[in-house]
Formats: sequence, structure tokens, C-alpha cells
Amino acid sequence: MIRFENLSKSYWVRGERKVVIDHLDLTLPTGRSLALLGRNGAGKSTLMQIIAGILRPDSGRVVSDGTISWPVGFAGSFHPQLTGAENVRFIARIYGVDGDDLVAFVAHFAELGKHYHMPVRSYSSGMRARLTFGASMGIRFDTYLVDEATSVGDAAFRAKSREYFADRVKNASAILVSHEMGQVRQFCDAGIVLSEGKLLYFEDLEEAIRVHLQLVEAKRSR
Repeated sequence: MIRFENLSKSYWVRGERKVVIDHLDLTLPTGRSLALLGRNGAGKSTLMQIIAGILRPDSGRVVSDGTISWPVGFAGSFHPQLTGAENVRFIARIYGVDGDDLVAFVAHFAELGKHYHMPVRSYSSGMRARLTFGASMGIRFDTYLVDEATSVGDAAFRAKSREYFADRVKNASAILVSHEMGQVRQFCDAGIVLSEGKLLYFEDLEEAIRVHLQLVEAKRSR
């Protein structure tokens, strides 16, 4: 269960205050894979970072009764001066899992070769995404936050990523951000749409997609 209690977040942009999360009061169900939909700039990544505890809201709070992953695909998840393997070992200590096992799992999963033992600052964005996704899949969370990360790499790596993700969410919840509606339909069974700082929950995934596409088209028509 994840519950938003009077949650708000805003930024100052060119001297004007832009509200991206506006007094949210909503409880997300347990055991569902939710598509987080919204047009570009709606605040999806901001909301994901707040849920993960990386970003502080202006007001309100997020309440959860389970463990939540960091946003997979978020470049700030790892220390740039440490190697990929060192970052993974540090994460293992934080989450209380076996460091050797997690380091070995990510080495096999991420397919980074010698780069795994080089500083993360030398990685491309795709390599960082593979590292963060691999580390996340190596730990059993109650809720996985995934931001476009299953689209990284060649066809074989994408297929492997989706297979692991599908296995993990069999016994967990997930919040997935993706612009690929095919991927949304593959992994998600309900949807939440973020628009104008408000979040709407849809039990019917197709209804969520329909509302999202209508909002995108309305924005284009302005």
C-alpha cells in the first residue's frame, strides 16, 4: 500500500511557481502493477522520486507499509566516483542483502564487462540504466518503481529485462512509467494519470490509456 497525504510539490521556473503535485490525497492498492501516465512535463519523474524518498515534497507525506525500490532509470541513483560494482555492494549493505550475491547477479544481468569495475561517471546513459535496473531486479522489493528502463539495450537485453521484471511483479506491486502503450499493456493491470497536479486512479487500464491520450491530444491542439 502507498498512500499520499496532502502531497504537494512545486518549482520556480523563470520567476513563476509551477505546481506539479497539488495536494494529492490518494491510496494506491497493494499487489497491482500501475501505469503512471501523463504528458511530458506533467511531473511523473518528480512523483516517482518523492515516492522513493529521493525528493522531498513541499508539504504532505507518502506512507507505505512495504519496501520501495529507487526509480529504476534515475541517473542519480549511484555515486559517480565509485565503480558499478562498488555502488552495487554499497546498495547491498543499505538493503541488508548479501553483497557478493548481488554483485554477481548484476555482473551477469547488466552485461557491462570491464566497465562494471570502472567509475559510473564514465558510463553512458544506457549503461547507467542497465546497472540500476540490474541492481533493482537483484533485490526483492514490495513495490518496484520503473521509469522507461526496460527499453534500454538491444533486443535481446530488452527481452531479458522484461522477463525479469514480469517475474518480480508476480509477487509485488509496481509503478511503471512508459511512453510505449504496448509495454504498458504487457505489464500493467490498472492506471494512474497525472495531469495539472492531480492524480486519477483507473481500475480499467484501457480507460486510463484513453484519458491519457485525450490529454496529450488536447495539449497538441492548443
